[in-house]
Amino acid sequence: MDTSTLQFLLSPDGQKALQEAARLLPREADFLRHFDSLSRTFPAELARAALEVAILRREAVSKFPAAEWMYFTRAALEQATAYEVAAYRARRYTGYRRLLDLGCSIGGDTLALAGIAPTIGVDLNPVRVGMARANLAALGLGDRTNFIQADLTSPLPFSADSDTGVFFDPARRSGEQRIFSVRDYQPPLSVLEDWLPGYPATGVKISPGVRLDEVTRYSAEIEFISLRGELKEAALWFGPLRTARRRATLLPDGQSLYAVEDPRDSLTMLPLSPPRRFLYEPDPAILRAGLVQTLGEQLDAAQLDPDIAYLTTDQRIETPFARSWQVEAWFPFGLKRLRAALRQRSVTDVVVKKRGSPLQPEALIREMRLKPRERNGPVERVIFLTHLRGQPIIILCLPRPEPDVAPTPR
Repeated sequence: MDTSTLQFLLSPDGQKALQEAARLLPREADFLRHFDSLSRTFPAELARAALEVAILRREAVSKFPAAEWMYFTRAALEQATAYEVAAYRARRYTGYRRLLDLGCSIGGDTLALAGIAPTIGVDLNPVRVGMARANLAALGLGDRTNFIQADLTSPLPFSADSDTGVFFDPARRSGEQRIFSVRDYQPPLSVLEDWLPGYPATGVKISPGVRLDEVTRYSAEIEFISLRGELKEAALWFGPLRTARRRATLLPDGQSLYAVEDPRDSLTMLPLSPPRRFLYEPDPAILRAGLVQTLGEQLDAAQLDPDIAYLTTDQRIETPFARSWQVEAWFPFGLKRLRAALRQRSVTDVVVKKRGSPLQPEALIREMRLKPRERNGPVERVIFLTHLRGQPIIILCLPRPEPDVAPTPR
């Protein structure tokens, strides 16, 4: 889509085309059929644009609460932050007089930031700038936002202001290829060296898979954010926005675990132990933030292996930062022994989890030769493939806690 097509789409005729496209409840798989129908009434380019936006609006419902009023390109939607995450991040800027959304794209983060303070969005892509303007106007925030098309590799078109908060979202894709190094972001993260003296309150969206050795040189907080158990975002927080060295945040509840110093600098280690009564699998945000030891200390837990992130305790302690299972039995890895343990318990359904094991869960499940389901329902277990002090083991867990059952030693 180009700027002229976007303007056509925003016109009265374009809005009619969008309404007609929305009535079709279109999906990407049915694009050609729907396009053929729409293009009988509207010009082909308008029909195509209206259909693309209608499809993306339906797909965007999981990210944006008012997606049916917004405008997207597919690439912009795929890269956009879910509104729950954007709203959480925006709260860091409470109290600032003005906000800048640098690399605003179609305005997904601007939407959340504008709820905190008047916001100026900047992006190089004219179509995305036009969509951002239309999105914020459609959602009633046009009077709190302004948008500028500008190249962020050039000096910022604003006066330095310590009362202005900055959110920076560099492009992390080149065409269809993901960019993994912060040096190759567009613009690269090195532009911060020019910005930070004038805008100390700066936050930066980075890939959750970022190489930590590329960002630990910055005097910033590194935050990893998961949404409903799935790792979604990472951010760097500078200056007055920084509250810790490492932080893991779990949404939608907003629970955070943090370390004031870099966890890698700690000289203490968690004790090592065979599986105890309960096994914990930390949230992926905890893993990426390197806060397994911090969580383990909270739980008075041990690790099975210094290189494996499973934790184990004698007493079950509720925590939002990890899922827990009750250990029923554990033993050195062996397929024959595993089959016998499952037969003994009449197990019909399993979930296989692994950490530090080369085995593929699907292949292992086929080798288990589980019993058929019984009339009174399935008998379920969770199987963990992992290491104990470097040696492969199997941990058999109950899917739900049963306090009277103690683990069987090997």
